[in-house]
Amino acid sequence: MKENSFFPEIKGNFGFGCMRLPMDGDKVNYDEFTKMADAFIDAGFNYFDTAHLYINGLSEIAISECVSKRYSREKFLIADKLSDPCFNSTEDIRPFFENQLKWLNVDYIDFYLMHAQDKNNYQKYKKFKAYETCYKLKEEGLIKHLGISFHDKAEVLDMILKEHPEVEFVQIQFNYADYDDEALEGGKVYDICEKYNMPVIVMEPVKGGSLVNLPPECHKILKDLRSGSNASIALRYAAGFPNMAVTLSGMSDLAQMEDNLKTFTDFKPLNEKENEAVKEVCRVFKSFNLIPCTGCRYCIEESKCPKKIAIPDMFANVNNFETFKNPNSHYIYSVVICGGDAGKASDCIKCGKCEKVCPQHLEIRKLLEKVVDTFETNSIFK
Repeated sequence: MKENSFFPEIKGNFGFGCMRLPMDGDKVNYDEFTKMADAFIDAGFNYFDTAHLYINGLSEIAISECVSKRYSREKFLIADKLSDPCFNSTEDIRPFFENQLKWLNVDYIDFYLMHAQDKNNYQKYKKFKAYETCYKLKEEGLIKHLGISFHDKAEVLDMILKEHPEVEFVQIQFNYADYDDEALEGGKVYDICEKYNMPVIVMEPVKGGSLVNLPPECHKILKDLRSGSNASIALRYAAGFPNMAVTLSGMSDLAQMEDNLKTFTDFKPLNEKENEAVKEVCRVFKSFNLIPCTGCRYCIEESKCPKKIAIPDMFANVNNFETFKNPNSHYIYSVVICGGDAGKASDCIKCGKCEKVCPQHLEIRKLLEKVVDTFETNSIFK
């Protein structure tokens, strides 16, 4: 097992993400979860990641029933989060945190995160002094390490880390498909973490299962490697970067746990041949794209779009959605791409300034209608 060079108390570099637990209808299957937790701990790992919003509050309770009540406290670590809907004032934060301790059946939380930070909700965390309040909880010993989970552009992460040097780690979405994605900026966000020498917790290393259930052309490329499952290759890619402290996997059954344990018990990053195969898979992904936008951003920077529509990011997100059918693309569109004062695709006034400067000669006004159909019809904007 790989030694954790960032946090010695974390055993290995593999974490149990508890957002997609085994379910029986609307209840967590405790028997299956117990088997998974036992296999995880028996293999020497100890990092469990949760949030109150996961499975409508059932994730924390499941950890209490299947882990906290069954193991001595030194056997496991818990990461939990302060989520936006869970507080509406500074005074709400401590009582909510104290309830989390009760739900988890613990006296302290090892890793506590400001949840899903982006340029919009960050303002709420600032207004209600969430960082300062949680840092005080850390000083009292109720939190061991304070960090953030993040869903936005690299420049926003740079701003947050600059304003909050007390942050000890960052949890980011990171996988080989998102690394060069113009909308998600996976690689650029990781580079900011390296800039601050910040330990990284990886979420979505298999992109919500999209990198497991690959299109046939991509599956064949990885199968021909004979290097393990598609999930294993995706996990090894994400975990192989220098600042990765823990790579989370959200598992729903014991078979998934056993496959992931094989990957991390004797962890090896991807070799040169495997990395080339992953790049080839990404090239195939790009061939699926319906909009041949190169992300030059002339349509924004040269045309001075009067509605501040982030055209390349929208096109990249449509391509991402068409390739993976990932519902998170709708969140990215509504919160990240159209956040703040940025315009929605439906705000386009058809002035055509963008088309005049597009090196690819794209019919941008018409393509923005596709964005509307993809992300605004039957969405929160309707």
